[in-house]
Amino acid sequence: VLVVAAGRGTRAARPGDTAPKQYCPVDGRPVLARTLDAFLSHPRIASVRVVIHADDAGLYRESVAPHPRLAPPVTGGATRQDSVRRGLAALAAEEPDLVLVHDGVRPFVDAATIDRVIAALDSHDGAIAALALTDTLKRAGTDGTIADTVPRAGMYAAQTPQGFRFEALRDAHDRAAGLPEFTDDAAVAEAAGMGVALVAGSAANIKLTTADDLDAADRRLRMDHFLALADIRVGTGFDVHAFAPGDHVVLCGVRIPHSAGLAGHSDADVGLHALTDAILGGLADGDIGRHFPPSDMRWKGADSARFLAHAVDLVHARGGRIGHLDVTLICEAPKIGPHAAAMRARIAGICGLAEDRVSVKATTTEKLGFTGRREGIAAQASATLRLPIDG
Repeated sequence: VLVVAAGRGTRAARPGDTAPKQYCPVDGRPVLARTLDAFLSHPRIASVRVVIHADDAGLYRESVAPHPRLAPPVTGGATRQDSVRRGLAALAAEEPDLVLVHDGVRPFVDAATIDRVIAALDSHDGAIAALALTDTLKRAGTDGTIADTVPRAGMYAAQTPQGFRFEALRDAHDRAAGLPEFTDDAAVAEAAGMGVALVAGSAANIKLTTADDLDAADRRLRMDHFLALADIRVGTGFDVHAFAPGDHVVLCGVRIPHSAGLAGHSDADVGLHALTDAILGGLADGDIGRHFPPSDMRWKGADSARFLAHAVDLVHARGGRIGHLDVTLICEAPKIGPHAAAMRARIAGICGLAEDRVSVKATTTEKLGFTGRREGIAAQASATLRLPIDG
């Protein structure tokens, strides 16, 4: 497979984008990395090589992870046609029978489309993925009005991948050198007299050309991820620790000066303990005592952030994510309000969440009960989790 990614992509610039569109992130990953995934995960693809711009070697290294079937990139030329020709020359050493040429900014190509293109090469010199046009076509005049209507019967929109017998395509590109620029490799093949078949493409296999395309791709991927995590779980947790001699308490990972400390095997952080239990409850995976037994001296005086981070890791190991965390601290003293922002930031940092997905509140019991008598502090928490539907 030859992936063409040497363009500049200036039409796709979004506020804050500083790189060509193939290196811009969609749902947290570069477009090019997502495009390569489709081919590197396909069982019939032996090798993939990317054609890049001479100025993009650093961007390429930052964006694309090494893979056994990913060959070193090739520097492209001034035009797409030049870039493909250089890529084919680099592939020649591998002596491939067939080659697929694909746009680096088509990250939504699926395995079925790839299969159809490859299958058509059993009986044709070339094959392309394409979609039959369904909209009425109008040709514009020089004044911007309609000049005429173009019959759409037999009209197709070409996509990639476009597949060819390797030597035939390489010869066609060599013969096309110096000729006016062709818009795709099928046009180069047609000019050389090759028979190129049409196979069904996919409406999802769009080329990301503009900033709006990148934004739409980002929304699509986020929604796909959201829908895949359709098993919504809610867990709750509760913890309490008594006051003991000391000069500070640790609540939600924040050290707060106080006239007493809290008694406990670890650092007695009731906030983080309740949150840990809430996450474990959402996973139906026991409680904090089962994962970190108080009889185990390894946890003597331990930072409770370790407990919360462990629970978060368990969510990620299930392929899930945390949607929201909410903790309420119940005490007469110390005052929580001045420290609530720091607590939210600390919890968000431990869990890898945005702060707007973390809530920290406080209340008293109107001087009733053990917290009202200032004998200790309690906390209750809830956690909303999203897990894969088959998790």
